[in-house]
Amino acid sequence: MKRYGHTVKAKKSFGQHFLKSEEIARVIARCVHAAYVPALMPDGTLDRLAACSLRRDASDFPAENAAPTNVLEIGPGMGVLSRCLWEDPSLNVKMVEVDAESVIYLTREYPDHTRNGQLLPADFLKMDLKELFDGQNFVLTGNFPYNISTQILFRVLENRDRIPLAEGMFQKEVGERVCAAPGSKAYGILSVLLQAFYDTEYLFTVEACEFNPPPQVRSCVIRLTRNKTKQLECNERLFTALVKKAFNQRRKTLRNALKNIEQEQNCTLVDPPAEYMDKRAEQLSVSDYIRLTACLQPLSK
Repeated sequence: MKRYGHTVKAKKSFGQHFLKSEEIARVIARCVHAAYVPALMPDGTLDRLAACSLRRDASDFPAENAAPTNVLEIGPGMGVLSRCLWEDPSLNVKMVEVDAESVIYLTREYPDHTRNGQLLPADFLKMDLKELFDGQNFVLTGNFPYNISTQILFRVLENRDRIPLAEGMFQKEVGERVCAAPGSKAYGILSVLLQAFYDTEYLFTVEACEFNPPPQVRSCVIRLTRNKTKQLECNERLFTALVKKAFNQRRKTLRNALKNIEQEQNCTLVDPPAEYMDKRAEQLSVSDYIRLTACLQPLSK
């Protein structure tokens, strides 16, 4: 991508693949609004004609009598998504970028949108998120670097009371895991842990040709919207440990996969539902895992 004769070289170390399509970027920008549903083609890709017809002032999302929505974009690169976010008057946008070359580019090309703390030269995985937006909640978006996308999702989970919505571009395989239903091959640790606190949506598929350089995999845009669960009806630490233990041996029944969890977690498994223990990890729903975790009783010291 080029602007005013300048460019930023994509770096493998940062997992950079720059999105070329402004139509796709504009739809991703609209998806920070939980009510927005993009128009799709039968194959699950974006309806480009519908995307091209979107107004650039986001007037279908008026901000009258409403406080701006805080939005943090991870890895703006050369600003293709950023420009579409700036079009929306209802958004208060900040960007975090770890690549020094991209920081220089964005600062030079978009001075009005990168001063006064709007562009943060930092690593999202190491940031203190409590300091962002004066401690207010914020929406997370981005064309996320694929090499740290799972880590980003776990940071979202850790900060779920601060991040009511997260959406953006992921490797298709990761997006399918996040949104998978019980019983499917894609259903796993990421599915259960995220779906315990977020409603997940697979929005649309994006082909490799839409990026520079093209990745070796297909991509997708997904959205996570915070559900009404404030806290689990079980020990959350044990819930995470049990889910990971179950899926690490997903070919075994839970009776065998969880055989050593009592010793490992210093607890005892009291009257687990027999119908669960004869199933495999992918056959249990989030509520099933919560119920099973409630059967784990910590041993007194």
